[in-house]
Amino acid sequence: MSGYFWQLVTISSALKVLLIPAYYSTDFEVHRNWLAITHSLPLDHWYLDETSEWTLDYPPFFAYFEWLLSQWAKYVDPQMLIVQNLNYASTRTVHFQRISVIVMDVIYVLGVRCSLSAMGVVHATQKHIAGSMFLLLNVGLIFVDHIHFQYNGFLFGLLLLSIAALMRQRYLWSAFAFAVLLNFKHIFLYMAPAFAVYLLKFYCLEKQNFVQSMLKLLAVGLTPFALSLGPFWQQLPQLMSRLFPFKRGLTHAYWAPNIWALYNTADKVAASVLGRQPTAGNSSTSSGLVQEVQHLVLPTITPSITFALTVLFMLPILLKLFTSSKEHAKLVFMRAVVLCACSSFIFGWHVHEKAILMCLIPLSLLAVVDCRDAKFVFILSVAGYFSLFPLLFDVDLLVLRYSLYMSYMAMMYGQLRQLYDNKLTFHLFEWMYIVGFIAIPVYEHIISRPLGLHLRLPFMPHLLTSVYAALGVIYFYLRYYIYALDFTWRGCRKRRNTQIKSKRKRKIK
Repeated sequence: MSGYFWQLVTISSALKVLLIPAYYSTDFEVHRNWLAITHSLPLDHWYLDETSEWTLDYPPFFAYFEWLLSQWAKYVDPQMLIVQNLNYASTRTVHFQRISVIVMDVIYVLGVRCSLSAMGVVHATQKHIAGSMFLLLNVGLIFVDHIHFQYNGFLFGLLLLSIAALMRQRYLWSAFAFAVLLNFKHIFLYMAPAFAVYLLKFYCLEKQNFVQSMLKLLAVGLTPFALSLGPFWQQLPQLMSRLFPFKRGLTHAYWAPNIWALYNTADKVAASVLGRQPTAGNSSTSSGLVQEVQHLVLPTITPSITFALTVLFMLPILLKLFTSSKEHAKLVFMRAVVLCACSSFIFGWHVHEKAILMCLIPLSLLAVVDCRDAKFVFILSVAGYFSLFPLLFDVDLLVLRYSLYMSYMAMMYGQLRQLYDNKLTFHLFEWMYIVGFIAIPVYEHIISRPLGLHLRLPFMPHLLTSVYAALGVIYFYLRYYIYALDFTWRGCRKRRNTQIKSKRKRKIK
């Protein structure tokens, strides 16, 4: 049994190798273009070049990473490193970029191993096996990284290493790893409040010399930013405009399954009922274009509104984390990481559907810690991973995407049942919601084509996926938030009983 972890790594790697010839999205050209930019242009032009529409819009550490890759790429196919070679995709180029993603997953494997251990999951137990399977065979990362094409695996590896260091009370290492991560991909800022509150409470405030501890933490945390941003100091405004492009609109071309998917849908329905049409120069929210739009009936949402909502909904779990005792703080921290990520996913500006992985990856660790967490993990996994299907729209991927999804969900349910047996229960309406996902592919592949609906309503399958998945994501968010704050009936009753016992003890004395 002791070799199961590396067997899972081997199985995962073999599957990724088999997927090398599979369909890839425009993100493949994005990263090829970044290879070319960082290799062929001087550093002060990296964030200025607009030869391609796929301009460099990740933080400098990721740009340095692309430069390092380009030093190997020039021996594989130098043509891929020419900036003007737009949409260049030779067989060697495809193989090189695909293999680079697989190789970088070594960091993810290390993160999985360290984080499970740091969470107190004993090696070779059923919990460790289940956690390893959920993370190493993660279907979301297979969809996004190894078919669609991105480099998320090693970034989540850095996140898991940072979490592991924090759990082991290596606070400065945790802060350093997380700061490095932010300079690879700034979307992880969503989780920063949870890290900041925990480190402030249990590193700075618990030390005798608060000022010295705070200065140490700031020095360690800011060093990666200095190394990352220092060489681009003169181009800092341009760099920031690339990292935070607020003119891209409230939602992506495909709506992420969040509150704004429901909001856009409500606006479309209201506009249809009232007979309102977009005016000249005003794009529809369902145009499939990435740009600013005006809602037709409901108030138009601005970046400041999304920011305010995100911060507002983060505050309760951050307050609970700050007031938690050290005995319970680690578990509260993990739930805070999930809920901060989920708050940003649900209320954030121009959220991509892929960002659901920021909730699902850390949540997978909690699935093997507590039965109640496990239930919520399964519900969000069903909705979250299904919502990634529009990324894999190529007809040749239909069987593959459904097979991988169903296999992963069956594996997850089987492992959770084995861990918790009868303790893992779902309400009837939850089962009805889960089974209801079958209706979407039935409509898309069986009903719509004979009726010609695929021509009249080409975006309907995406709309159904986004809206139906959004219902599950928001349901998870509300229920999990109540559970994490311990505002459930059981939690309130437990606190009341504790208060009664405390009063009785005082009376006896």
